[in-house]
Amino acid sequence: MPTDTKTKIYSQAIGRRKRSIAQVRLIAGKGEVIINGKKPELYFGAHQDLNRILKPLQLLSLEKYDVSAKISGGGTTGQLDALVLAIARAVAGLKKDNKIAMRNAELLTRDSRKKQRRMVGMGGKSRRKKQSPKR
Repeated sequence: MPTDTKTKIYSQAIGRRKRSIAQVRLIAGKGEVIINGKKPELYFGAHQDLNRILKPLQLLSLEKYDVSAKISGGGTTGQLDALVLAIARAVAGLKKDNKIAMRNAELLTRDSRKKQRRMVGMGGKSRRKKQSPKR
């Protein structure tokens, strides 16, 4: 991987949720967020709140870091949750005190819920049961 001499990566982390994976790098800068080469408003749309993405940085007043993220897989909600977890993990990797603050704010807990697998004898669905005959 070629390294750029102008940018210094201070921390990097991976966050996961359902089928989504987010890879995040914290770089010294002005506090910009770039997700797959786009701004968060364009990537997630207007319905997602930018404050939720920046919550791990705002909690410790670390707006001086630029966030560069690559996200793949899943839907928008899973990708957003994976991004927040990855940013929180990257911030926790900067200092030991940051990890304690992230843990107290419950930002380092991975949401382990996944799609329930389809069951045998349920008509191809995970929860549906076959209708019993009336007579």
